[in-house]
Amino acid sequence: MQKLRVNGGRVMTPAGERSIDLVLQDGIVGQDASGDDGVTFDARGLLVLPGIVDIHGDAFERQLQPRPGVDFPTDLALVDTEAQLLANGITTAFHGITLSWEPGLRSLDAWRALLTALEARAWTCDMRVHLRWEAYNLDALDTAVADIAAGRVHLLAFNDHTPPILKKIADPVAGAKYSDRAGMKLDAFRALAERIGARSAAVPAALERIGAAARAAGVPMASHDDDAIAVRNDFRARGARICEFPMALEVGQAARDAGDFVVMGSPNVVRGKSHLGWASAATMAEAGICNILSSDYYYPAMMRAAFILAGRGVFDLARAWALISANPAAAAGLTDRGTIEPGKRADLVIVDPSTPRVVATIAQGRIAHLSPGGAARLVR
Repeated sequence: MQKLRVNGGRVMTPAGERSIDLVLQDGIVGQDASGDDGVTFDARGLLVLPGIVDIHGDAFERQLQPRPGVDFPTDLALVDTEAQLLANGITTAFHGITLSWEPGLRSLDAWRALLTALEARAWTCDMRVHLRWEAYNLDALDTAVADIAAGRVHLLAFNDHTPPILKKIADPVAGAKYSDRAGMKLDAFRALAERIGARSAAVPAALERIGAAARAAGVPMASHDDDAIAVRNDFRARGARICEFPMALEVGQAARDAGDFVVMGSPNVVRGKSHLGWASAATMAEAGICNILSSDYYYPAMMRAAFILAGRGVFDLARAWALISANPAAAAGLTDRGTIEPGKRADLVIVDPSTPRVVATIAQGRIAHLSPGGAARLVR
């Protein structure tokens, strides 16, 4: 494989920011800078940072269904999604694919189509599957367990949106969000949701079965929207050491005290608040509670959130960047990325810190995205 050199940049290493040249070969960060073959990227005046690892993102749903009832082919949606990821410096993406009892966008058919499309070609961005398992979706349990055993799932999250949905669909305006997404009339969706909600007695056994499948396969697990410490404790007992979007600060604090990873959304930091009125991600990060930021529903927010946190002055860019690189990689068990070190994957994002904006994204040693000004920095 041809070498790619990245010269003159300020490189964020585990030992701190250093003005060093990098050589990337065979998809990893190397140490042999001899010879003059290959391509050189002139990174003078720029920051060279570890590629972003997004542990939870579902913005791809907008490419699949940009408007309620308007669907596009899965392969086309994923091509557009990958371009967005790479343009925002995201080199590893866990697609939060909800496997729900709802028809349409989050159905079993949609799940199968997404996995098939992801496996049909080699992607430049390392796009992985984050199974968001809806607790009441008993009809798809066999499929989910089989896909976990087959290695098609890379992270399992326990979700339980059915009780909130049952409450919200009583209101016609709030209920339309769910029925439109499912491609159903509201009355028909209400009837379906009520039938599903009647299954509550069978839910605990289903949770135990899918959790056992994940444990057997060595798949990391998360719980989602924990609203109480007891709920977080229960999922930790099942092996879930990732706490996604705790609904209260004390729940997140209890998770961190127990050594769990705590994930919040980057959009929360960029907007200065949660869109649902829950805990502040910036406050939790600065308190040492939140140690991972995800894209949640908006890919551009990840890089911007790191720079916003660094600008607030509580901690530096290296610590802020770890929230979107080293820490999510560790939570997902990916020891080969998240930092810039010899022998690790050559996943880098090169940033103009004055803007900040992505000048180039490098995935496994290959240039995957260039800004208009970035092309002028390539020297053969």
